Amino acid sequence: MKLRILFIALAVIGMGLPSAEGLTRELSLSVRQTPSVTEALVTFYGTMKPAKSGTTVSIQIKNGSAWVATRFKTATAKAGTWKITALATALDAKVTYRATAIISGKKLYSPSRTITIKQVLEISEVDPALVIGQLGPGGRIHGADISRWQHPNDKAIDFVKMYDAGVRFVMIKASDTRDNADALSLKYLAMDHNAAQAAGIYTGFYHYAILPDVIDSDSVIADATAQAQKVIWRLASIGGYTERDLPYALDLENKCVRLSTSGACQKYAPRSQVTLWTTTFLRFLKEKTGKTPILYSGPYFLENSMNRNAELTQYPLWLAQYAIDPSDPLNQPGLKASGCYVHSWTGSNCDSQWTMWQYTSCGIAPKYGVPGARLDLNLFRGSTQAFMDLVQGSWTPTLVDLMPSNEPTQLTVLKQSASTTNKYVTFDVAVVRPDLSPVVTGSVKLVFDPLTSPSIKPVQSVLRATSGAWTLAIKGISAGTYTGEILFTDVSKTHAQSSQNVVFTVEQGPTPSPVPTPTNKATPKPKVDGCANQIKN
Repeated sequence: MKLRILFIALAVIGMGLPSAEGLTRELSLSVRQTPSVTEALVTFYGTMKPAKSGTTVSIQIKNGSAWVATRFKTATAKAGTWKITALATALDAKVTYRATAIISGKKLYSPSRTITIKQVLEISEVDPALVIGQLGPGGRIHGADISRWQHPNDKAIDFVKMYDAGVRFVMIKASDTRDNADALSLKYLAMDHNAAQAAGIYTGFYHYAILPDVIDSDSVIADATAQAQKVIWRLASIGGYTERDLPYALDLENKCVRLSTSGACQKYAPRSQVTLWTTTFLRFLKEKTGKTPILYSGPYFLENSMNRNAELTQYPLWLAQYAIDPSDPLNQPGLKASGCYVHSWTGSNCDSQWTMWQYTSCGIAPKYGVPGARLDLNLFRGSTQAFMDLVQGSWTPTLVDLMPSNEPTQLTVLKQSASTTNKYVTFDVAVVRPDLSPVVTGSVKLVFDPLTSPSIKPVQSVLRATSGAWTLAIKGISAGTYTGEILFTDVSKTHAQSSQNVVFTVEQGPTPSPVPTPTNKATPKPKVDGCANQIKN
């Protein structure tokens, strides 16, 4: 039977790293009937690997033994991701589709996918675009949040099962201050965003923040602006906010800005700087997108790490507090056993004016189609209309909002120190963009001149002070005079390489005494059950 499909909307999402031409590419395709009560929606989505942006992807339907072109097409984003949503007008129809693209004059086809378009009432009793089921504990709207930890061994999440279990929104980790963690966030964002929406689940995003190790307000503002710019680039790369997107959230739960070699915190950001950084970051996102972002944190952090601030109250609060049973409709987070948590969202009755509540980190993951054992679960406080109000507001990026490619940079060595072999050789380095604002991604290293390269490779470590500023420390350099260059590189290819030549001399220092090997093994610490008092739902 031939299926006729009317076009409703299409969205393009994704972001990724540039890839070399000439590689063997693959094109994937998934087809889902997205839950709806008033119309049969079909979502086509997939990914081109290696990633290539701007490539036209078209949908073909199988008619007998022949493949026939449809009028549905879109373009890939930087990560090669793409999505098309359409309206099916023929029901109980079993049809087969494939996606196709042309790369360098050669046709590329996805594996075929077969779907039977069902009567709408068989798949859903409600239309998520009109009414959100209040299917969570306490009669609240149920949600989850996910990141790399929900993809052990790169396993995919079954969002259809998650929807069937009553989850109606999922917050996806989409970015991170740290480049390595940020790259993983991008990888799984590309996997999850389209798949969740195709299953009928609303999606939001969050950015995990590391605060800068600086002392002046201008540097705090510069770092917050740079990290917010990373979020804007990430959001722009997936096409901005769609009609099924919740706002971006700032995940702020750690004010440590400097670690010791043992991993202990040596320095914490003061309240004033935490507050200034947060207001700067959230204000940038709101002004750029027109959609009010969310702040995620815990009541103890809000009380002890930030100043009360009237501007902060305009941002919805996503509050994390466990070991409170949400099935009791009178229970809520943000209350002490006695007295108040005092922060910007504290109400007149000591209650916290929260919008979302992360009530457990010990949700039963397989129940929701998630690989692994644990899943963060959340509740939305308000009515279905309040939820839809939070979704309202869109932002479509322009070309200038997209992440640049190989943007020129300038590296400056601000300070260097080299003395004896038993001490570190250090370099304080700053890298800026053409407008002299700090670079957003990338890192630095010392590259020795081959003529003076030490025979034993020394150990290099990079300590981030703030966006675009690092202290590079090198250990294990033998005595001698060395030449080389401090090199800035960005694996995302957002910023171009830059460098500065350096010369330094290391004198022979005292030889450290060997550390004796302990003869007795330390007694292992008893295992701690992180879910001992949490809700297992």
